[in-house]
Amino acid sequence: MWDSVWPKLGRRCSGLRSGASLFLFLIAVTIAPAHGQLSGEPAASGRAATDKSIVISLDEAIKRAEANEPAYAASSAESKAVGLDRWIARGGLLPSVTYHNQALYTQTDHGQTSPRFIANNAVREYTSQAVVNETIGLGSLAGVHRADAAAARAAAELEIARRGLVAAVTSLYYCAVAAENKQKIAERASEEASDFTRLTTKREQAREAAHADVVKAQLQQQQRERELSDARVATEKAHLELGVLLFSDPRTPYLLDSEKSVTPLAERAEVDEAAEKNNPELKSALSALKMSNDDVLAARAAYLPDLGLNVTYGIDAPQFAVNGPAGAHNLGYSAGVTLDIPVWDWFSTQHKVKQSKIRRDAARVALTATQSRLIARLNEAYSEAAAARDQLASLDESVATAAESLRLTKLRYSEGEATVLEVVDAQTAFVSMENAREDGSVRYRAARADLQTLTGTM
Repeated sequence: MWDSVWPKLGRRCSGLRSGASLFLFLIAVTIAPAHGQLSGEPAASGRAATDKSIVISLDEAIKRAEANEPAYAASSAESKAVGLDRWIARGGLLPSVTYHNQALYTQTDHGQTSPRFIANNAVREYTSQAVVNETIGLGSLAGVHRADAAAARAAAELEIARRGLVAAVTSLYYCAVAAENKQKIAERASEEASDFTRLTTKREQAREAAHADVVKAQLQQQQRERELSDARVATEKAHLELGVLLFSDPRTPYLLDSEKSVTPLAERAEVDEAAEKNNPELKSALSALKMSNDDVLAARAAYLPDLGLNVTYGIDAPQFAVNGPAGAHNLGYSAGVTLDIPVWDWFSTQHKVKQSKIRRDAARVALTATQSRLIARLNEAYSEAAAARDQLASLDESVATAAESLRLTKLRYSEGEATVLEVVDAQTAFVSMENAREDGSVRYRAARADLQTLTGTM
């Protein structure tokens, strides 16, 4: 269901946002009448709500999403329902007990005491018996094995759904963190542009710079203000998209508690070992193959006879009493054994066996494809995480270099040794490098989370 490796960061964040836009709009339309009065609240109330915002960590976000996401809830319900089938199938192997009660009246001939229906024993007949029935056959045993395999497959499918949800929440979470950080970068860049505008104005007043420098600085400041506005909108969208999975009202204010340090990547041998043991897609395919084998066994069981046992204890007499007239004992038991031997069914059993074998072959092909897909996905995910990890150090160095370049360029401009275009280019390069570092951080964390979902360590 969620078996593709996450693409590049830009497509990941934008794809998730576009996919959730319609759903967010429908939720907003639904709950807007009930919360319409919120739009008229004063600003102080909004600040108070922000102060009381919930701090959401990644683990807390995953727990909330598991409680609120309908597809995962459906998978969980299906897993529990299929688990109950195991008890139903095992109960079919045990004897059934019923307590049978019946009062029977049969018409008599005129002047006679015997009933008209010869199948009945007396004019008035009373039955009160405990009946135990048991049927033993290979088909019932195969049904139990199949129910066990079905429960294992449902559990694996639930784990697949959970890991898919974890991957989606993780990507949304880190995209929201990146949006917050980019907003901070945009705020700093806007302040930087404002400071540079004031600097060029002072130099113009001191007749040290031309008016063209002031115009260029003002244009840069206006561009930074627009970027800051876009960054604020992007942050709000990211919070809303994540809030859809966390709260009944996605507008609920909350804060993100993201990890500051970068968690190291596990060794490849550890990843391969964990994926081999904990991959739910592989477990699901193996369980499906086992179910197919049990279907073949159940189909072949129709060639064999079924043994039936019946034990009845109670009364079947003209009087509803333990003892009858003249010291007769009405209370007693009977037992019976039946053996049903199949003789001819117009090749239905043979066709059912062939049918189950065809499906078993398809299950084997699916298992092989799952194994191949797992190997490919694991290699792709590990390569993506390793490349993103290696680029983080380079991005940090580029940010430091760009910051130093901006500082030196501004000093040179203050001394009249650099042009305004050089300062603007240095500012743009610094902002670009900071945004690239945020993208690289999200890329690595999302790739590591995807790898963890494949190995079952998240």
